[in-house]
Amino acid sequence: MTKFFSRQFLLSDTAVLVYLSFATLLIHFLTNGQYGYFRDEFYYMACAEHLDWGYVDQPPFAAFMVSLTRRLLGDSLFALRFLPAVCGALVVLLTGLMVRQLGGGRFAQVLAATAVIVAPAYLGIHNFFSMNCFDHLFWALAVLILIRILKDGDRRLWLLFGLVAGIGLMNKYSMGFMGFGLVVGLALTQARKHFASKWLWLGGVLAFIIFLPHILWEIHYGFPTREFIQNAILRKNLPISPPAFVLQSLMEVHPFTLPIWLAGLYFYFVSKDGKPYRALGWIYLAVLGLFLGTRAKPYYFLPVYFMLFAAGGLVIAAVIQRRGWTWLKPAYMVFLVLGGLATAPLALPILPVETYLKYQDFIGVKPPKEERGVPDRLPQTYADMFGWENMVATVAKVYNSLSPEEKAKCVIGASNYGEAGAIDFFGKKYGLPHAISSHNNYWIWGPGDKPGEIGIIVGGSRKDYATIYEQVEVVATINSEYARSSETNLPVYLCRRPKMTLQQIWPQLKEFI
Repeated sequence: MTKFFSRQFLLSDTAVLVYLSFATLLIHFLTNGQYGYFRDEFYYMACAEHLDWGYVDQPPFAAFMVSLTRRLLGDSLFALRFLPAVCGALVVLLTGLMVRQLGGGRFAQVLAATAVIVAPAYLGIHNFFSMNCFDHLFWALAVLILIRILKDGDRRLWLLFGLVAGIGLMNKYSMGFMGFGLVVGLALTQARKHFASKWLWLGGVLAFIIFLPHILWEIHYGFPTREFIQNAILRKNLPISPPAFVLQSLMEVHPFTLPIWLAGLYFYFVSKDGKPYRALGWIYLAVLGLFLGTRAKPYYFLPVYFMLFAAGGLVIAAVIQRRGWTWLKPAYMVFLVLGGLATAPLALPILPVETYLKYQDFIGVKPPKEERGVPDRLPQTYADMFGWENMVATVAKVYNSLSPEEKAKCVIGASNYGEAGAIDFFGKKYGLPHAISSHNNYWIWGPGDKPGEIGIIVGGSRKDYATIYEQVEVVATINSEYARSSETNLPVYLCRRPKMTLQQIWPQLKEFI
């Protein structure tokens, strides 16, 4: 243990990477308790109370991790966002280790790690709970293992790669995009010899076995995720042109990192030293082509940049050393850090909301829009952190206006999983029953046992509910200044005299999107 506190270790390259990782952790610990719970965090907590091998819109890993977190740490903002912060710190460390495996020294490692730290999209994603923080971690681990395989030729490491890939798939399907890119990368380079190795195929079998319970869940429920994805593409995701996709990706990883990841592409495709690792370059291009062809959201592409930063840091460090431009090392680091500080408020909730809005206008950055609907004043991530408890309090006021007999018959419905999850989370202190919703996995969980003689429903239209109830009355309106436009000026309906039971109409209400 004492060796970790020796002067030699404390000044080593590894220690420097650890310092950067802890700095990343500290950034998130100091900022991730601001604003409020994010929409999807309520849904993850709801899923954690219904642990299963899958959900309409996700595999089971994230829900399991929320369940574990709540058991060990509670459900405060800090507790819920503890693991995302750890993931962010580990990704910084792993990126630096990628550089080392590629042959880069201290400056190259620090440069690549700093590029990850300052990228606003990584800061934002690792600041709240979602599948994406774990997705980044699994991608980074998989790339590091792949570099070791291509470098040392130890084909037994394909088993470890399969383990990481399998767990990664149980977190998010996007790990499969790496698999697609890997097949293309191996096929188009000298690394195709690995196809003849039993270890690669055993790794693939291991990944499949780990992922199999979720496949069986999908089969059992009639492949709901396929329906969810199709609906999201057609009705939810905003179509984006290839140039706009690339431009938004550039902004998400920070424009100041452009020389680094372009240098990474040079390393993989042009440099003699990068030839053994050329499959990694093809992974980037193959996944890019796949995303452009399927109208994916730009943030899906973020994990691919870790390996570009790693190789780019190595190339830039080598150029500086060869040219004797030692002044460029501190200059570029200061450039990156100042650029990261300038964009940090766009990713971390460090400013009061009104101050943030002024800052956003000052630097001329408009919130990126990835979904259909009316534009919001705040970026979607921030807007989805406001208004939830106010919404639940309004619903509770309506609920508590009912007589005890009416409360016993009352169901509380919500038009989406964010509203339903917020009611389930905050509603406990108001004595509210669990919410029901036809949205995504709430539909699978069903309407419960009550036939729905009285319903309090958040959102939607009177016309929709008139097909179920004879009497539909707007009894309250929810207004939240900074919430998404779809979550403010929101009607609350009190419905009576049902035309049929909820159980009878439930199959017709399914909404997977």
